[in-house]
Amino acid sequence: MTRTSILLVLLAAGCAPVDRWGMFDLDWPQRLEDMEAADVPLRFVPRQQDPPAHPAPDGVAALQLSIEQAVLLALLRNRDLAVEQLNPMIVGALEGVERGAFDPELFAEGQIRRVVGSETARSTGERFSVSARDTAVAAGVRQRLPTGTTVEGSVAHERSASNRAPEQQEARLGLTVTQSLLRGFGAAANLARIRQAELDTVASIYELRGFTEALVADVEIAYWNFALAKESIAIFERALEVARQQTAEIEERIKVGVLPEIEAFAARAEAARREQALIDARSASEAWRLRLLRMINSEPGGALDRRLETTSSTQIEPAPIEDVPDRVRLAENLRADLNEARVRRDQQRLETVVTRNGLLPRLDLFIAVGKTGFAESFRESVRELDGDTYDLTAGFQFSHFLGNRAAEARDHAAAASRRRVEAAVDNLHQLVRLDVRLAINETERARRQIAATRTTRELQEKTYQAEKQRFDVGASTSLLVSQAQRDLLEAQIAEVEAVVRYRLARVRLHLAEGSVLERRGIVLGPARSGPP
Repeated sequence: MTRTSILLVLLAAGCAPVDRWGMFDLDWPQRLEDMEAADVPLRFVPRQQDPPAHPAPDGVAALQLSIEQAVLLALLRNRDLAVEQLNPMIVGALEGVERGAFDPELFAEGQIRRVVGSETARSTGERFSVSARDTAVAAGVRQRLPTGTTVEGSVAHERSASNRAPEQQEARLGLTVTQSLLRGFGAAANLARIRQAELDTVASIYELRGFTEALVADVEIAYWNFALAKESIAIFERALEVARQQTAEIEERIKVGVLPEIEAFAARAEAARREQALIDARSASEAWRLRLLRMINSEPGGALDRRLETTSSTQIEPAPIEDVPDRVRLAENLRADLNEARVRRDQQRLETVVTRNGLLPRLDLFIAVGKTGFAESFRESVRELDGDTYDLTAGFQFSHFLGNRAAEARDHAAAASRRRVEAAVDNLHQLVRLDVRLAINETERARRQIAATRTTRELQEKTYQAEKQRFDVGASTSLLVSQAQRDLLEAQIAEVEAVVRYRLARVRLHLAEGSVLERRGIVLGPARSGPP
């Protein structure tokens, strides 16, 4: 087969669909299974400084949880949080990508050149054959510096042999320095991408912090709502028992002829209402149990059949809020979304540094110095490096787009984005202040409602007792007694709800302040201090 035929066969093989060849059918599921997942760094893991002991599930008894234990289980086992923890890890890896631009680069190259041909002598016109073989190898290190300088050191060797000339070998030590004078000059333009990547990592940690705060707040809200549902069930069960006893007493009096038949209807209707309310309360309790179990992921398989019991009391001694300005300043320092917006603003400021530098023309100054040695053998050519032979090259390179529209457009976009981000930060400042003051207002309302509902419940108890006594002596009706009992039940429920709503309002206030993690002793990410 001729060389031309071989070349054509190789070209035809290059057009074949090699991705369908059997040798490339890989076992992808097995390869993916063999890959190990990277561990999440500790700085990306929310953790409590002094975690409480949490019970180990035994699969039988009810899981008894305090509010602190519920928060701890959520930090340890919540699957949504486990997913979110990977985002800062992914973003943080981009720092290494940007820093890699300044890593030293080791390079090496080699080539062999074989020439068989003919030439014509200019002096005699004689045609003669030429057979030559050239080899060249080179190796070195190049380094890019933040100043816009590129330094390259190299070692090279060339060998040339021909049937028309004696063999010659060349050894060379070279040093080349290239300095950007306009575009790409200075550390500010060259390190901006690294700083942006660092800020991106910080911003992703603030995102994780905000997610963690919301998760902890949701756990506390679910916990207190579940506790409220359990207390409501107890109240409705007692009220249903009282309604049934009252219905039995009325029916007994009807049998002996003391009361007319019509008196039983109101008592039976009231008992039916109590049963309806009890069904709703049990359903609400089950819903909050399922939500809480999902968030704390109490079982390894995520099962939702586990029984729960709350051990933290809903009772609390509320105190008025008198440090409103301090809480606003606290929110301005701790709110994760505000801190993330500040970081994004700093990122955009750096982007304008990059785009401003991109408006400049490219002007590079370069200097190349080489020490050479020539001889008929490799050893002798190396020895000749001590001689007087050298080479020196200096010059510059210039380039610039006429109009430079692309660079100008990028700079205009960066400037507009910077103004937009700064306006967004100012707007978020105002929203944060509003969120804190609204949360304080709601907390104070809930605090005052505790005392008001307690007074209402005490008065309704007296009203019910008075109406019951009047009914016993025949001065009232079962309908009025049922209405008094209904009002008492609503007052009892309202009193319990007022306490829980105050707790929920406090949770939402801490969320508005951005202090949820600090108040639970949870450590995560950077803490911003100083003026915004």
